Amino acid sequence: MPQLLASGYAVRCLVRSPAKLEGRAWALDSRVEIRRTDLADAPSLTRELETCGAAFYLVHSMMSAGDEYAQRDRQLALAFGRAAHDAGVGRVIYLGGLGETGAHLSKHLSSRRDVEGALASAGVPVTVLRAAMIIGSGSASFEILRYLVHRLPVMITPKWVSTPCQPIAVQNVLTYLVGVLAVPETTGGVFDIGGPEVLCYSDIIRVMADELGLSRRWLIPVPVLTPRLSSYWIHLVTPLSHKIAIPLAEGLKNPVVCRDDRITRLVPQKLLNVREAIHAALSQVTARQVETNWSMAGPMPGDPDWSGGTVFRDTREVAIDAPAEAVFRAVCRLGGQRGWHGANWLWIIRGWLDRLAGGPGLRRGRRDPEALSYGEALDFWRVVGLEPDRCVSLRAEMRLPGEALLDFRIEPRNKGQCILHQTALFRPRGLLGLIYWYAVLPFHHLVFRGMLAGIQRDAIQVALLTQT
Repeated sequence: MPQLLASGYAVRCLVRSPAKLEGRAWALDSRVEIRRTDLADAPSLTRELETCGAAFYLVHSMMSAGDEYAQRDRQLALAFGRAAHDAGVGRVIYLGGLGETGAHLSKHLSSRRDVEGALASAGVPVTVLRAAMIIGSGSASFEILRYLVHRLPVMITPKWVSTPCQPIAVQNVLTYLVGVLAVPETTGGVFDIGGPEVLCYSDIIRVMADELGLSRRWLIPVPVLTPRLSSYWIHLVTPLSHKIAIPLAEGLKNPVVCRDDRITRLVPQKLLNVREAIHAALSQVTARQVETNWSMAGPMPGDPDWSGGTVFRDTREVAIDAPAEAVFRAVCRLGGQRGWHGANWLWIIRGWLDRLAGGPGLRRGRRDPEALSYGEALDFWRVVGLEPDRCVSLRAEMRLPGEALLDFRIEPRNKGQCILHQTALFRPRGLLGLIYWYAVLPFHHLVFRGMLAGIQRDAIQVALLTQT
């Protein structure tokens, strides 16, 4: 979006959850329209696409369970292609995946090809940019690579570590995406995009270790690790769910190398090599300039109605000698590297148990160590409510026999003082849910009382730093 605006375009952004874009500076630009859209609703989608000269299609359903994502992606692409045709859109631009064609192509990369055909099926010209691994902060592939290298000095790896790959920096991908709009010759064409180097995954791992300042990583290839087994290992060691890891791991068996370089002449730019791309991505993380993260994708769960059925509550409050904005900042700093203040060892154990059960665990961390946005992942929670200086609501995404919510409400009192109300709610699902609640109840005093006291300390410190 920033590059499109910088190039002088007006943009209509079709999203599932507009609240996820609140707080972005570009969202306030007069040339930007943000509209809530359901891609499965073809008549509504046609209306939303009217008057648009071009449309970027950047949609993927890979977090759907099992093999459903490929079928769903094809259905959504067919609907989008028809809607674009009926709305008179001049062209569609799609970011797909590299890989040789044929029967041995992974299900994930085959799905990318199906989407290309589905988008073009109604007759609208489609410009396809096919990329291998995109190296950029916040991307799923980059997070897998970073966490594996950071956590494992010795890796038992499948044979895919010797598969050739031509990664590309996210900056270069963005330049191609925006650049093709101004080049009529790219309309309806299929272009391979990649960086200047072809490396195998083992070489990329070693470059990542070097850029992270780590010692050499030892790789031991074995023939018995199937893509599915690899995906479960990725799930345990990295923040990614096995639902995403399975299709990604299956695709690693396919060589992903550019077969032509026409795009480099049509949209010329300086291509970053792998080391430069990794360095740029890590610099974004260090500078806290990660625009978005893979964990923000997906539909937002509806807020459950806590008025019906059995609902357990743990309600606590504390008076804090700090203004509302300081208390809010302290609440927003929970999780990630800072932890949860009280009994962090219990949170770590719960996170590991969740990973073993197939949940997200604590590894997702957070996008920014200070700021929160609606829809963001926060360890094994999701931000489902956010009002500056007033409240933060977190919904549990860990594996649970029920539904859980952690709610913080800030009540200003006298000048410079607030009451922080902290409420944990749990609606059990069946007998197992009841057993779970009473099993963890003895730990609540340690966890929730300690968390409240930690927020109190942090808020007072924030207030003092603000005053000075």
